[in-house]
Amino acid sequence: MEKKWKYQYWMKNIPGIGNKKLKKLVEYCGSAQEVYGLTKRQLQKVEGIRACDAEAIAESRNHFDLEKNVQILRETGISMITIEEEEFPERLKNISDCPYAVFYKGRLPKEDEKTAAIVGARMCSSYGRAVSLALGEKLAACSVSIVSGMAYGIDSFGHWGAIRGRGNTYAVLGCGADICYPAGGKELYDKILQSGGILSEYPPHTNPAPAQFPARNRLISALSDVIIVVEAKNKSGSLITADFALEQGKDVYAVPGRLDDAQSAGCNELIRQGSGIITSFEGLLTDLGLEPDKSGAKDKILKKSLEKEEALVYSCFGLQPRNMEELLKETKIPAARLADLLVKLQIKGLVEEYFKNHYRKK
Repeated sequence: MEKKWKYQYWMKNIPGIGNKKLKKLVEYCGSAQEVYGLTKRQLQKVEGIRACDAEAIAESRNHFDLEKNVQILRETGISMITIEEEEFPERLKNISDCPYAVFYKGRLPKEDEKTAAIVGARMCSSYGRAVSLALGEKLAACSVSIVSGMAYGIDSFGHWGAIRGRGNTYAVLGCGADICYPAGGKELYDKILQSGGILSEYPPHTNPAPAQFPARNRLISALSDVIIVVEAKNKSGSLITADFALEQGKDVYAVPGRLDDAQSAGCNELIRQGSGIITSFEGLLTDLGLEPDKSGAKDKILKKSLEKEEALVYSCFGLQPRNMEELLKETKIPAARLADLLVKLQIKGLVEEYFKNHYRKK
């Protein structure tokens, strides 16, 4: 850890001084260390810095122990990069309200890494979960990394899809990168660290707060080449991400939903306003200039290797998960025999039981 980190970490922790003012201070002085040495009068010479700002900066020097706090940062295992470094992510430099600092565990996306954001509702449908999972997996198989916010629902399934597709995935949090939020996502948090990174503009130990989540959405869109909204109500956080994406000149795609489905109202409105529409996985990959997944051909090969009844049961699975009752009605196979066939399909790695008596295609 470089010596200058203690000054940069101090800058980021000055109460009431946001990213734009921090950027002006660095542009005027050259570095956080130089800012640290300015008097109140000198600080007020910086464009945009008022008397109250100069007072807050001077006061923070009296209460912020440089050595102690940078040691605390070191102990979290979190890395920090600021706009003072050449290595600061190029994708973030020119956005509105560029963060002064980014804190991260794992690693950041590489500049030439293809990325896509998958965002949507927390309280999503089983269809939405299945689509999000499949999108993450298929894009990862084409070497596209998935960026999202690790929230329950669409976000999490997008991350899991990338992991299943053995690709990279990155989570942008609305709290410190050392805090797993939501708390129930610890398994996903750890998996993301194995295949990408967890990042935040907020210092370690910053607890989640409502105002911080809309702000983090601009980073999700900035780090992504394309934004995909799977399910979203009107006025949802996912639409905020889409708005940031459009401001940043990014392409936005949406998955259409039923006309009377409030959960898809935001997606349908995006499409009405001219966003890209996803009508098939292969069509999306073609639009993005990627090699379409040959999953259809793979399914035909798999079906030829299955027994007749196994193939019948396997053919019932598409994007939608199926429960035991639905499979019994569709296949007309006795319950005991159907249970045995499902076990065989699970052993062959084709189907998984994600909830008791509820199955989905792997």
